[in-house]
Amino acid sequence: MDMSAMPVAQLRGAVKRYGALTALDGLDLLLRRGELLALLGPNGAGKTTAIGLLLGLHRADAGQVELCGRDPQQLAARRHIGVMLQNATLPPTLRVRELLRLTASYYPYPRVLQESAELAGVGDLLDRPCGKLSGGQQRRVQFALALCGRPRLLFLDEPTVGMDIEARQSLWAAIRRLVGEGCSVLLTTHYLEEAEALADRVCVMARGRTIHEGTVDELRARVAMKRIRCLSTLAPQVVGGWPEVAEARSENGRLHLTTAEAEVVVLRLLQTDAYLRELEVQRAGLAEAFTELTRDAAEASAVQREAA
Repeated sequence: MDMSAMPVAQLRGAVKRYGALTALDGLDLLLRRGELLALLGPNGAGKTTAIGLLLGLHRADAGQVELCGRDPQQLAARRHIGVMLQNATLPPTLRVRELLRLTASYYPYPRVLQESAELAGVGDLLDRPCGKLSGGQQRRVQFALALCGRPRLLFLDEPTVGMDIEARQSLWAAIRRLVGEGCSVLLTTHYLEEAEALADRVCVMARGRTIHEGTVDELRARVAMKRIRCLSTLAPQVVGGWPEVAEARSENGRLHLTTAEAEVVVLRLLQTDAYLRELEVQRAGLAEAFTELTRDAAEASAVQREAA
């Protein structure tokens, strides 16, 4: 079987219920070789359940689940994955070097220890007991454990929680390197700038369903809002009263505006303020797009409940 010609992981019409709660409601999800897919959604959207199905931790009540073309509960499929879960606990008495060697021994073609340590930035921690590590250091060790088996697919669940900015940037660089080598990554994160910086595609979930899937640019395009920043003599209270302006505020001496009609607002600024300068117009970021999509999904769900 040629694994490289197949999706690395996929859900097709996956349904998972816990009593009266439907956690997944016909979810379709596909991850291709060498791409990073960011799975986003509010708490309770079904992200954790979707990952649990792909890892073989749960069985779907309906639909199909495949991991490397096989049933996720088959050992042959799970040998090809690395996992970094948000709530994992490291054995406190083992040294990092010992834990890395032990974990690598479970895989047929693991990375050498020093390579794993270098990628994850834990070379200086190898002789430290895991119980003596800080929260951020433990996350870096968990990342090393996830990649040490040279996986085809990495599951990264909130990987940079507890890390400082420098450690986060280093982990991003390592993830980009792994993707460049052909590794696929399924990332869940609450740091939307992380998804924006890393993802080839974004899947936004709400109430067990996909409400949007596409590139970051395609997700941004779903949102009409743009941001305007400038130096102006006009007060935020004045500009905020214009019908096209959704929000106006002053920050560090600059006027910040949010609007769905940027061209109209820019023209009015130019006509109204002769001293206007340093004018910038930006598209909506991923955070705005995510907020608007999930809000729309919640409003649509509320309408459906009222109609029922």
